[in-house]
Amino acid sequence: MRYIRSIAGIFAKSPFKPLYSHAEKSCEAAYKLEEIVQAYCDGDVARVQKLSEEISALEHEADKIKQTTRKRLPYSILLPVNRQDLLEFLKTQDGISDFAEDVAKLMTLRSYVLTKEIKSGLLEMAKMTTKTIDAYLKAVERIERLGTTYFRKNEILGALELIPLVEELEHEIDKIEILLTKKIFLAEDEIGAVGVFHLAKISDVLGGVSNSAARAVDRLRTMISR
Repeated sequence: MRYIRSIAGIFAKSPFKPLYSHAEKSCEAAYKLEEIVQAYCDGDVARVQKLSEEISALEHEADKIKQTTRKRLPYSILLPVNRQDLLEFLKTQDGISDFAEDVAKLMTLRSYVLTKEIKSGLLEMAKMTTKTIDAYLKAVERIERLGTTYFRKNEILGALELIPLVEELEHEIDKIEILLTKKIFLAEDEIGAVGVFHLAKISDVLGGVSNSAARAVDRLRTMISR
């Protein structure tokens, strides 16, 4: 018997379309991280403030999409996926823009004359975060497209194949973060104890963006594999 499944479902519109809209807006906030990290490393306080406000605005828009999606998700209509899985995915995905906003806010609190090693570490993390978000959006976009068609089991597996790359990139960022944290502690004489704490926090929260993406694709895997 052929395995045929419709993500769109017979009884409901595709729940993946609003999820993808939320993903786009959340990732739009994350895409600005390279810019704000560069401005922070350059000591451009005014630009950091401006970008922080832009990121906060995008996070707020993502929040509104999340709230609307939750309200419109029907209880009475049979959904093509488990409702709780869908809500957990939405919540986890929301962490992408939440962490992006937190990074931006932390950068507005205090600036430093950063060492070359710290600058390179922050910039490398930001660039890898962009790559992770690129991979994440491709995975979610594939699922959104599957939500409009009838497809066989091998098509589901094709979508699942996009997920490991996000997890691999997140792992690479973890390694960069560890090295960066060591560099931050070694620079205590230049930036002071408060600077060490502050920059280590920025590094940790920046890593939270890719961590949220990795956790979200794991939720996505669970949701479409049941």
